[in-house]
This record gives sequence, structure tokens and C-alpha cells, in this order.
Amino acid sequence: MAEPAYQTLLLKTLMSLPTPLLRGLSGGGVVYQGDRTLDPRLQFLANAAKRNPPMSALTPEMARAGAAAGFSAVAGRPEPGVRWETFPIDGPRGPIPLRAYRPAEQDPDAPVMVFAHMGGGVIGDLETCHVFCTILAKIARCAVISVDYRLAPEHRFPAGLEDVLAAYRWTRDNTLRFGAPPQKVAIGGDSMGANFAAVIAQELKRLGEPEPVLQLLIYPCVDVASETQSMSTYADAYPLSRATMEWFIGHYLGPDADPSDPRLSPIGSSDLSGLAPAVIVTAGFDPLVDQGEAYAKRLRDAKTPVAYRCYDNLAHAFVAFTGVVPLADVACREVAGLVREGFEGRIKCAL
Repeated sequence: MAEPAYQTLLLKTLMSLPTPLLRGLSGGGVVYQGDRTLDPRLQFLANAAKRNPPMSALTPEMARAGAAAGFSAVAGRPEPGVRWETFPIDGPRGPIPLRAYRPAEQDPDAPVMVFAHMGGGVIGDLETCHVFCTILAKIARCAVISVDYRLAPEHRFPAGLEDVLAAYRWTRDNTLRFGAPPQKVAIGGDSMGANFAAVIAQELKRLGEPEPVLQLLIYPCVDVASETQSMSTYADAYPLSRATMEWFIGHYLGPDADPSDPRLSPIGSSDLSGLAPAVIVTAGFDPLVDQGEAYAKRLRDAKTPVAYRCYDNLAHAFVAFTGVVPLADVACREVAGLVREGFEGRIKCAL
């Protein structure tokens, strides 16, 4: 058995241990911060991660390789009944790889969801959210298009954003190819991918183009210009710490970028009315949790339909942990169910 496969098997065996044993292996006790208790499996992973150098000490190339190996070890199995294909489209600066997911029981009236993966604009690829995209496709009963956008620092802001917008427009013109009604498209993403999704909804409004059917924002980064309390409360959280967030932004922003630009900090937009209905999801143990909640409230105040949910016991990037954290798997399925409700016009505005 290859070493990576053995390590994955060992990790999943350890993660199946009873909670008291997991906490004992994690140094004992309960991790309680900001009136929240961390899931014991995430506590175990956070404790194990202390043996490795922080991402902020790595080069982007090293971080990408480490993240790919780490996410592979904690990923669940792709959802049965979903097929996928990978192909390129023409982008503003060259080909953009896409991966299209189609569920066996697709709703012909459902839009296509264009989805952008997490990674701070620096790490990640089509594998990062592969399992989640299969869950989303199956439960929301829609086609999903995952975008492998350009990464910083080789391609700084707004390169990745431009790629996702180009993929959105291409999908909007090709919905029939994926079994969806003409030009019926939703936009979504997690972390920096959610930043792209929120910005694109605003950009389409500004340019007079039709709004998406729905915007899905999972633990979104919507403010790089200021700090909230959660940035301090969860400064040392796993897997996203304050130092890691600063490392991401340092690579993503160019020397001339203005952090208050709404294309970087969409929460700073003066007018959030008339945007697509939103499903916004946050994780409790996350420096970004306050940002997501604040953006949901701003949308609500602007009369935009919004469903908000916080998973208090989970951490940033939980969509990638479905293979070892049962609560993360449950959360992903609930999020996909909220998307389905959004497609049906059943968003419940509750904050």
C-alpha cells in the first residue's frame, strides 16, 4: 500500500474513535471560544496540524502541494449518481479549465450553478471542492460548473475574478448544453470563491446584466479592508488563522490594489438592493464568521431575500472535510438543501 493511502487510512481510523479518546489524543479538554465548542474531530486535526509549519511560512508552491495532499486525506467519496467531465473554455488570458457535474435525477427547470473553490486566491483547484460539488449537484438536482481560475501571486487580483466571471457568462450562454433552461444560472463559492460570487452578483447589476437566480456564499471573505471581532477571537483557528488570511491577501493583492474596492470587499458597496437572493453559510470557528453574518444582514436590510446559517461547531473549509468529520458532511447536505429551496423560491429570511 502506498504511503499516502496508508496515511489516509490511518487518519480515518483515528477519526472514528470515540469522542473522549479523540479529545484525549488532542491534549484533553474541550476547545471553547466565543461561546462555541469545536467539533472533537476538528480539534484532533487542529492539534495534529501544530506539528507542521504554518502556511504563512511556506511558498505558494509548497502551500498548494500541502493543501492538495491534506484535502485529499480528509475528503469523502463523490456522491453516487453524479457524473462529471472536465474541459477548457476560452478565457480573457487563455484557457480556463471547467468541470461540469450532472446528477442522474436532474431537474430540467433548475439553473446551472457556477461554483468557485476556496483557497484565498492562492491555492486550490478542481479537486478542492470536488466532493462538495457532487453533493450539491445531487441534492439541489442541478448541473454544477466548477471553475479552475488563475491563482496569485502569479496572477494577482483581479485575474481569478475575471476568470470566474468569464466562466459565468460562458455558462449563461450554454445552459442548454447542461440540461438547464436558457440563461438560467446561479453563482456560488466558498471562502475566496464566495468573494468572487458576491462580487459578480454586484458587477452584473452595475453593468445592467441579468442577476443570477441565486448566490451561494459559504464562509465568504467579503471584507479585506477592516477587521471584525472574530478575526481576533479565532485568530489561531484551524485551518484558517489570522496569519494565514494575511498571507493569502498579501499574495492576492497587487501593490496598487485598494482593499476597500468593492471588487475586493463587496460588503463596502453602498447599495446592495436588487441583488440575487442569497444563501449565506458560515462556520463558528472561523476568523471570517462575522463577515458572513454582517453581509447577510446588509442584504436583508436592502430587501434582498437571504437565508443565513452558522455551523457553530465547524471551522473554515468544512466542505472539504466530509470524509472524516460527520458534522461537516451533514452541513454540506443541508447547504445543498438550502440551495434547492432557493431555486424553488422558498428562501426563509431568518437571522
